[in-house]
Amino acid sequence: MSHKSPKDFFAPLAVGAPAPLREIPARPSRAIHFFDPSNPKMAAKVPAMVGTVDVLLGNLEDAVKADNKVAAREGLVKIASETDFGKTQLWTRINSLDSPWVLDDLVTLVTEIGDKLDVVMVPKVQGPEDIHYVDRLLAQLEAKGGVQKPILIHAILETARGVANVEEIALASPRMQGISLGPADLAADRKMKTTRVGGGHPGYLVRQDPVDGEIHGNRTVFQQDLWHYTIAKMVDACAAAGIYPYYGPFGDITDVVAAEDQFRNAFLLGCVGTWSLHPKQIEIANRVFSPSVEDIKHARRVVAAMGDGTGAVMLDGKMEDDASLKQCLVLVDLAEELAAIDPKLKELYDAIEIED
Repeated sequence: MSHKSPKDFFAPLAVGAPAPLREIPARPSRAIHFFDPSNPKMAAKVPAMVGTVDVLLGNLEDAVKADNKVAAREGLVKIASETDFGKTQLWTRINSLDSPWVLDDLVTLVTEIGDKLDVVMVPKVQGPEDIHYVDRLLAQLEAKGGVQKPILIHAILETARGVANVEEIALASPRMQGISLGPADLAADRKMKTTRVGGGHPGYLVRQDPVDGEIHGNRTVFQQDLWHYTIAKMVDACAAAGIYPYYGPFGDITDVVAAEDQFRNAFLLGCVGTWSLHPKQIEIANRVFSPSVEDIKHARRVVAAMGDGTGAVMLDGKMEDDASLKQCLVLVDLAEELAAIDPKLKELYDAIEIED
């Protein structure tokens, strides 16, 4: 087993490439909105979406037909070159590492629009070796293209092997920005018996115990979350590595209620955002992944009451101590980050009055 000095992780992997970041910035990314750069109608809407969504992602992989791969890549270069993204981030999802298109994706995008590109999303990541490959390649291309800041890497967890290796993937490079759950491909790879893209399944349930021994009586059914284990494992891996976990796609665009439930489950478990496959999902994601006014009001009360952060206080009949304070600071910090880019949220959060 080879060993590497921790200091070496902060040296560029190519001469002339920018130095790796020491810490991944906490930039709001509640919704990662996917668009197909080869679709002229979709591409035309991109400039108007700047400022309405935290992340715009030019998709080159699944959902883009083989005949359109080059057009999607060229379309993304054109959109990036012509658009001022302001505070909205520009990401891309490249083709899978075993595809014939991925090398041209990276060479073209990094050398032509590298300074506009914040994050490269890598699909079907199996282990740290996939990240190492992209890491070195990005450094070489950044040096070649004169890119000034390092392009970050985001992995999609969509194979059983990827889930098994998620801790190693999260720690594979200083470029790692985060990880998303890819429920559809993961379900297929695991041989799960669901054809849904995210969300629950009516067959995955627990049932109330029989009442008076009557097994065929009226017994309440509780539908369970197919993705709880994987999301929790991913959140732990990301938290340990100082990077960000995300829920991925929710395929049923019409079922906005179930989408909101899935997004909220992920938010409560520690995810910072989700994917948006349709503009109507942006509004849901922005709402769900922003702490409520009630949550921020309570969090600020705890922070104010705790003073120097030691000891314990009683608020509304509940004990609050240093552990509660840390939980509340997560929400307070998130509110400040979101208020900096979202004027409506800033107005809401600024109007909160803390009672004694």
